[in-house]
Amino acid sequence: MSDTNFDLIVIGAGPGGYVAAIRAAQLGLKTACVESRETLGGTCLNVGCIPSKALLHASELYEEAHSGSLTKFGITFKDVKVDIPAMQAEKAKAVGELTGGIEFLFKKNKVTWIKGRAAFTSPNSIDVGGTAYTAKKIMIATGSSVTPLPGVEVDQKVVVDSTGALSLPKVPKHLIVIGGGVIGLELGSVWKRLGAEVTVVEYLDQLLPGMDGEVRKEAAKIFKKQGMALKLSTKVTGVAVKGGKATVTVEPAAGGAAETLEADCVLVAIGRRPNTEGLALDKAGVALNARGQIEVGHDFQTKVPGIYAVGDVTPGPMLAHKAEDEGIAAAEFCAGLTGIVNHDVIPGVVYTMPEFASVGLTEEQAKEKGEIKVGKFPMMANSRAKTNRDTDGFVKVIADAKTDRVLGVHIVASLAGTMIAEAALAMEFGATSEDIAYTCHAHPTHAEALKEAAMAVTGKPIHM
Repeated sequence: MSDTNFDLIVIGAGPGGYVAAIRAAQLGLKTACVESRETLGGTCLNVGCIPSKALLHASELYEEAHSGSLTKFGITFKDVKVDIPAMQAEKAKAVGELTGGIEFLFKKNKVTWIKGRAAFTSPNSIDVGGTAYTAKKIMIATGSSVTPLPGVEVDQKVVVDSTGALSLPKVPKHLIVIGGGVIGLELGSVWKRLGAEVTVVEYLDQLLPGMDGEVRKEAAKIFKKQGMALKLSTKVTGVAVKGGKATVTVEPAAGGAAETLEADCVLVAIGRRPNTEGLALDKAGVALNARGQIEVGHDFQTKVPGIYAVGDVTPGPMLAHKAEDEGIAAAEFCAGLTGIVNHDVIPGVVYTMPEFASVGLTEEQAKEKGEIKVGKFPMMANSRAKTNRDTDGFVKVIADAKTDRVLGVHIVASLAGTMIAEAALAMEFGATSEDIAYTCHAHPTHAEALKEAAMAVTGKPIHM
């Protein structure tokens, strides 16, 4: 087999692509991965999940030290300052360590990194920088990019997208976030904690579209309490930049009188769209659906035999861990095995403080399917949360009224992102609320709130 011919070529080295390439190589396939960035890991590791978490963590530490909230624990700080260049340098260091780690894993597993952009020339061949490569199977894992707001130019100085918001050289005085979803709230909360005035403009009547209704209402209460200004049911009709400042024109979503908001930074965070441009999919015979996505079957194969797709370019939530699981499963199918992803049990997390996490059906979705039982437990009544003085939020368990099988779990808590893993595992095993309620949880931990919420499904929590 030549240096340009492979068993599998994966296009894209994000969470779906690099994981698929490694898994395929582990299974004995001669594998290559095409990536145009200078580093592996895709959006997630380079300008998404990882750098945003680095800034979220750093800003939380600063706020704790700066706000005086630790005084009640007998810890007092004086003259606390924030050094943005140092914070950005530590973020870059973490990114470098992780992207370098993937390069090491490629070498360890003998995955060939083809540097450049791929374009199909036929169903089993691609061109990368003028060199032709062929493979028995090709997997598309090109991820997604920021959805632009029509008429608004992103200059990455005054008007930024999520990438620009991760690299601001100083704290803006007033940051306007267009979009009240996960990315807008996470990055907005970073700069709010570091001292910016933050205004969130959301077209819908609540934040966090797609999440459980009760969670969305709780989010509005929490972010208002933290000092964010929320303009819900509001649409942006224009953004003008002059002299390093921005004027944002907004009006009610239902129509009405317009008003203008002044800011020195505007973050456009209205969503993401699949990356398919430049792939020459037509030469492979792969078509897109109405949303610009690549439809796949249970084996992640497109309608064209031998061409697979995973992650953000396919339907479903645009989440790194979904892409990873799909990458592993698709690689296993490519190797003649059976890969499995349960798309009904994919958790989602908003890494603000507190965190918002969910898995399974929302209460609204569950009610549409049949009769349900709901158990709730407030973090205020959890002994560890009370001791730590981080009592915002609750745990909510939704179960089928007849079978008691858990249909969905929603958590608002400082450790929600970690806590949701137990709920996902329980649902993967088909657990009932009684199963969770009768599972011994360590005391004192935040996780006890999930046990109590499960007990509350039958109306019998202990600590409330």
